[in-house]
Amino acid sequence: MNKNRLEAFSDGVLAIIITIMVLELKVPEGIDCDAIQPLLPKFFAYILSFIYVGIYWNNHHHMLHTVKRVTGSILWANLHLLFWLSLIPFVTAWAGDNNFAAFPMMLYGIILLCNAIAYFILQNVIIHHHGKEEAALAKAIGKDWKGKGSVILYACAILFANSYAWIAGTIYIIVALIWLVPDKRIERILEN
Repeated sequence: MNKNRLEAFSDGVLAIIITIMVLELKVPEGIDCDAIQPLLPKFFAYILSFIYVGIYWNNHHHMLHTVKRVTGSILWANLHLLFWLSLIPFVTAWAGDNNFAAFPMMLYGIILLCNAIAYFILQNVIIHHHGKEEAALAKAIGKDWKGKGSVILYACAILFANSYAWIAGTIYIIVALIWLVPDKRIERILEN
């Protein structure tokens, strides 16, 4: 199977996810700065989630450049990732609507953790089908300290969220900043 269909479908789903998130932002009732004040938590939640979806889109795009052939298990692993990504608008709206309260922030972290695990699964399915020794992806990610560290940070944030939601939020921002720095591992391998 050609990977172009997989990439086009995934890009479409991610575009819809971003569209759903932005549609959750309602126009303020008033015409002055005070009218925007109640919308700020929702707007900040949108910014963070937009960054996360963008990071996944970017990394997914690079990862698919390493794919030589698409199999059924790659398709299912990709759908698994898209499922968890599709829940980001829900937890974004819930956390933003409730001023980053404890349980919505915990669920936000659980969804981020599930996204990370789903991405890890897709990554490993691709490596498995291309042979660990020959797979450009396996060479590019190496020990994947960024990925493993992110999972640990998400788990810590989930634990903190119930008592200290602001710490959980800070951890989510830190993980996003870690991934926002362009990751050149796959590009370097593909250039050689």
